[in-house]
Amino acid sequence: MAKVNYINAELDWAETKLKEWQIYIDDNAIHELTDRIEWKEMKTGRAPQVIATIEAQGKYIQEMMKNYLSLLAEVNKMREVEEKKKKARGQATVPHRMQ
Repeated sequence: MAKVNYINAELDWAETKLKEWQIYIDDNAIHELTDRIEWKEMKTGRAPQVIATIEAQGKYIQEMMKNYLSLLAEVNKMREVEEKKKKARGQATVPHRMQ
């Protein structure tokens, strides 16, 4: 039975998350943000209520960008380590009967 390489699975997952974060950041450009407003039911009728200000959304996106860059650096380091391990092991294949 072949070993499952969990590190590669985790790296693939992390790269998927990086792509998702990148799409979110690209879709929510800071210069295009507006206050998010939701209408709240009151006794006298409906009134607008700010759910998220431009500033709060901008801060969230900036934090997400920092986290994106941190995770990207870690993924790159881990990929380099995996490549070094592959080179150290060589390119030889294991015979079927020894697996």
